[in-house]
Amino acid sequence: MNGPILLVLAAGMGSRYGGLKQMDGLGPQGETLLDFSIYDAIQAGFTTAVFIIRRAMAEDFTEQVLSRFRRHIECITLFQDMDNLIQPGLEPYAAVEARTKPWGTTHALLCARDALDRPFGVINADDFYGREAFAAMGAFLSAPEQQNRRDGALVVYPLYKTLTEAGSVSRGVCTIEQGLLKTIAEHTKIIQVDERILSHQDSGQDVILPPETGVSMNFWGLKPEILRDLTDYFADFIKAHGRDPTQECYLPTAMDYLIQHKALAIHALETPAQWFGVTYREDRERAIERIRNLIAEGVYPDRLWK
Repeated sequence: MNGPILLVLAAGMGSRYGGLKQMDGLGPQGETLLDFSIYDAIQAGFTTAVFIIRRAMAEDFTEQVLSRFRRHIECITLFQDMDNLIQPGLEPYAAVEARTKPWGTTHALLCARDALDRPFGVINADDFYGREAFAAMGAFLSAPEQQNRRDGALVVYPLYKTLTEAGSVSRGVCTIEQGLLKTIAEHTKIIQVDERILSHQDSGQDVILPPETGVSMNFWGLKPEILRDLTDYFADFIKAHGRDPTQECYLPTAMDYLIQHKALAIHALETPAQWFGVTYREDRERAIERIRNLIAEGVYPDRLWK
């Protein structure tokens, strides 16, 4: 198992979708969006998949999702528990009992830290990233010249292709210079209004975003060496925000901090891949149609797993 690891963040609660979208069967044989990501990842050379889930969904996730492809790739399941990474020195700052949702995507990644012993990609379980995205990331993580370097990568998509008519979305808005990510900022309320794409700010102001703005859909390529810095960043987050049950430690925000303060180089991978997802229940039928079209075009077989 020498190929890169694929870390799948699958502990989300799907509050806007009204259910666990990471387990919603959208393909003709009941495949989830995750099935297609795993299929593409295998083609791109990934040899291990690590899944971060909540304990309450473990049995259903294993029976309904993992059972379809676990014969095709090594699978490891780990849990995002509220008290994971809350060391004794952090306990006074962390109001664990007040939280109803996990600490966020940085925490989810760190819950897998002991299994990440070689270069790894990071994806969400409920997004469709596209064959070209996995090919580009697999090549980056497997390149010999990258093995002893701290550099990472991010698959970047044009903003206008990641929106939904059903409501607002959260996106990591990127600034890219000479192929490198210079900044990334989490915008939590982006919506298209007529011909404009607006980001609603907490201040009440709206920021207009150009349609071609590069955004993150949380498809990162990282090295184990970064885990110590992320652990330190999460500890600082807990000290500053651990008593607020509404605060989440977003991975894009953590990565921006490391870029600015730790001289981390993140390569922006721009590909022809077409992203789609199911943020809201209204997105479901469109996702089913897009999968159906990809199968008709021969991108995927009628049955992914045989």
